[in-house]
Amino acid sequence: MLNDTAVYLGTSTGPEYLALDKANRHGLVTGATGTGKTVTMQILAEGFSRAGVPVFCADIKGDVAGLAVAGEPKDFLAARAEKIGFADYVFEGFPTILWDLFGRQGHPVRTTVSEMGPLLLSRILDLNDTQEGVLNAAFALADDEGLLLLDFKDLRALLAHVGERRKELSTLYGNISTATIGAIQRALLVLEQQGAEHFFGERALDIADLMRVDAQGRGYISILAADELMQSPRLYAVFLLWLLSELFEQLPEVGDPEKPRLVFFFEEAHLLFDEAPKVLLEKIEQVVKLVRSKGVGVYFVTQNPMDVPESVLAQLGNRIQHALRAYTPKERKAVRAAAESFRPNPAFSTEEAITQLGTGEALVSTLGEKGAPSVVGRTLIRPPSSRMGPLSEAERGAAMAQSPVAGKYDEAVDRSSAYEVLAQRAEQAAREAEIAALETANARPAPRRSSRQTPMEAAFNQFARTVARQAGNALVRGILGSLSRGR
Repeated sequence: MLNDTAVYLGTSTGPEYLALDKANRHGLVTGATGTGKTVTMQILAEGFSRAGVPVFCADIKGDVAGLAVAGEPKDFLAARAEKIGFADYVFEGFPTILWDLFGRQGHPVRTTVSEMGPLLLSRILDLNDTQEGVLNAAFALADDEGLLLLDFKDLRALLAHVGERRKELSTLYGNISTATIGAIQRALLVLEQQGAEHFFGERALDIADLMRVDAQGRGYISILAADELMQSPRLYAVFLLWLLSELFEQLPEVGDPEKPRLVFFFEEAHLLFDEAPKVLLEKIEQVVKLVRSKGVGVYFVTQNPMDVPESVLAQLGNRIQHALRAYTPKERKAVRAAAESFRPNPAFSTEEAITQLGTGEALVSTLGEKGAPSVVGRTLIRPPSSRMGPLSEAERGAAMAQSPVAGKYDEAVDRSSAYEVLAQRAEQAAREAEIAALETANARPAPRRSSRQTPMEAAFNQFARTVARQAGNALVRGILGSLSRGR
């Protein structure tokens, strides 16, 4: 069943495989809640890892992290393996790297403000043209004056500095108003309240750490803890926008390789598309269309094919459809649309089969040798080799300790950057102003006494002269009397 050129998915009338050389043509896993699509994503990740392909996925519910440890023997798993003839079935864990933007359930994920850049920040903050122009001017000033923009406080300090010098800078970079600066700062505040200070900083994530293989040649599965992150949709969008941009910009063109260089899973993609800003949707569409030639496969895991924009859906060649409900007109429309996306099988009605599938059963159609989709097969999905469930705190800690990036990102680095430089400049300017004020005060001449007297001063002086004159006359008379008596 297991081989080096394809990922074994399960058995219909025969084994169903996803060919590794077609895996970069992207894919879609859909189905109602509880039908088994997360487990299908799990066995896909196992298959890619076993073939030496690194995987990245977001763990929305906390149970995908079970990939790190071996599963436990259970009767229903053994029965499924026997029913589909899966003789190679063994329990094993897979090499994993646990990540968390907040640094609590995995290694921290960071990037610098400079790496994000003014264009992506403007898009994710939904700035208008004027605000985007001012943000670009702020980044230009930072470049011109050698100010490093690493973390969130650097960006806040830079904007405050631009506001203080707006009149001077307007002649160099165009008009800068306090109202525009304030609008940008308020937009940043929304992002900061969702935890952006955890994401911006050093040490920045090296994309190469998402593309590792272990000593046995198995691809590492990078699992991002997203249960808390999904409560901050704007921050989640910032992270995905940055990651997709980095993958797109850094990876070289490789055409159609024998196997992907990286497979990227969007679990619960409907949450992403419902909340995502337009710029993220545009970036996803761009990446899905163009990143195939860079050896990256993108797989969406969601409840309904209609959750994915049509422009993206058309690019997804490998399809796995679990059961859908059809109680309302809208749901029946979705079932019909899902059925029409498959190449028909004369043995059964695809539309009827979608509503009749049991848990762990799916309709599977993958790309064949010439790139054409295979006839849809009603397939029993193979049981996973790893645990179907979350990790304990002790297991999570052990996985992090054994991680190949242990200690690399765990401690934040806060080196001197724009915030510190601008604070030093402000302190130096305050000292110089104080010294100048003291020097001015010491150099000022003593005030001259006015020669003009007030009426009170004139009366007092006249009184003093009269007393002195009378005292003098009395002294003279005394001296003369003494002389006459002595004579």
